[in-house]
Order: sequence, then structure tokens, then C-alpha cells
Amino acid sequence: MAILEWQGLKEKLGLRPQTEIREIGTGPGVKCEQCGEMMMRVDFESNLNVCIACDHHHTIGAIDRIRVTLDYGTFEPQDEDLAAIDLLKFNGLESYVRKLEKAREATGITDAMVSGFGKLKGREVAFGVTDARFMAGSMGSVVGERFVRLVESAVERRAPMIVFSGSGGGARMYEGLFSLMQMAKTSAALTKLDENGLPFLSISTHSTMGGVWASWAALGDLNIAEPRARIGFTGPRVIKTTINAELPDGFQSAEFLLAHGQIDMIIHRRDMRDKLADILDKLLGPVSEEKK
Repeated sequence: MAILEWQGLKEKLGLRPQTEIREIGTGPGVKCEQCGEMMMRVDFESNLNVCIACDHHHTIGAIDRIRVTLDYGTFEPQDEDLAAIDLLKFNGLESYVRKLEKAREATGITDAMVSGFGKLKGREVAFGVTDARFMAGSMGSVVGERFVRLVESAVERRAPMIVFSGSGGGARMYEGLFSLMQMAKTSAALTKLDENGLPFLSISTHSTMGGVWASWAALGDLNIAEPRARIGFTGPRVIKTTINAELPDGFQSAEFLLAHGQIDMIIHRRDMRDKLADILDKLLGPVSEEKK
């Protein structure tokens, strides 16, 4: 089903708008989840799902992220046929199999990461993005495998790699150790980019947590974040309870991490496309006209 969907989506840039329904509803008006400001949907979406009053960056889906970042009509997904299986036969209030089915139906993608190749201002890039609406963007065996295959394809095609993380779910508990081992697997794969002189730009969006932040999301040649993104290994409530101490103001915000040297820069969503292209130009040189 997903492959057929993608074929149809390619006619519209390979994309279908996938805004966060929980946050913005379906009517003509949109209420900011941060400040409560009401705005017209057309204004909200033209501002890339950023609140026009308080500048809060609302969650956007993987397909919208591709749409606002890459050149029109250039994205070609890969490895969409990879699908998670229930090796542990997990059953809680709801089975893992059913959770996967519901996530696929809700998002139109087959797992939490969409990966492939596209162009950014004429430069071919390996591009990956995790979708927070697919089981909180958590990293299971499929996400890890897609990431590694993207690295391998980037080396083969001599392309820099850009990955956006919106993985508030960290490692996917329903796969147990099969999920946790993806931390080492993805981290090790990145050495191939380094050995071949290819940059990896890692962008953390709200929120990037757990095993994703403890592995590839923090291993970029440049680690970038959107404003006010929550980034960390575990939530502040757990940390506060564990160490029995008050946490600093702004703890785990992108601004806090920048001030303490854990990320390299913060880029507003409206500037992200231009800034990423500029960074790659500085690292690799401008794209020649014949390659555009």
C-alpha cells in the first residue's frame, strides 16, 4: 500500500501534507499549543506551522519536512518495503502488530523514518526524517536499518547526509534489545561517512530523546536544533526524581544545550533550508551548474 501511495505522491512533489492533527485540528482556525493564540490556518501553514504570536515550532510530519526543505519534485524515497515484525510477540493493552497498523494508517508511511535522496538548492543529499506521529518517532529495527542503508547509499553516491529527528519516543520498547542495538549500529555506520569525507548534518526538532539522542542524533559533524526543541536522554521528571534536585531553568531546551556546548547552532524553521544549503556550500564548495 505504501509503495503505491508514494507513486501517487510523487506527482505532487512526492509529498502529501502531514500536519499534526492533535495540535492544529481540521478547521479554518488554529490554536497554538504553547500560548493559546488563535490564528487562521492559512497564516499558520504559510508560516511553516510556526506560531505567528510566540514563535512556537509545532510538530510537522515527515512528508511536510521534506516539502519545506528539499527542491520541488526531487525527493525519491528508498527502502519503503522494509517493515517491522513482532519478534517478541508483544502484547499489552494493545498488540505491537495493531499499533504498527494504526500508525501506518494514520501517517501513510511504513515506519517512523522516511529516507531517500533529493536535492537541496541543486545539490544531491541523502535525506532522512523521523515522524513523531509514528509511535512517537521511536527507533526500532526498521528505523535503524533505513538509517544505515542511507549512510551506505550516501557513500556510494558521494552525497552529504542530512537527518531531521523528531524522535520523542527514543528506542522502541516493543522490540526490546532489537531496538537498543540500533544505537550502536547507527553510530558505527556514521564512521563510513567520516572515512569518505562526507558531512553529516543532524537536526534535532521537538522532541529528540532517549536512544536516538544517545546515538546518531548527537553525532553530526554539526548538531543543529530548532528553537526551543526539547532534547535529552530522559525526561526532566525522571531526572528530578532520581537525583532529588531542582533542575536549571530551561533544562533540556535547545537554548540550554547550545549554551552548554552540546549543540552547535539553532536555526529557525523558515531559515533552515537556506542555512543548510549555505553550510554544505562552505563544507563542500558551491554546486556546479551542470550538476544542478
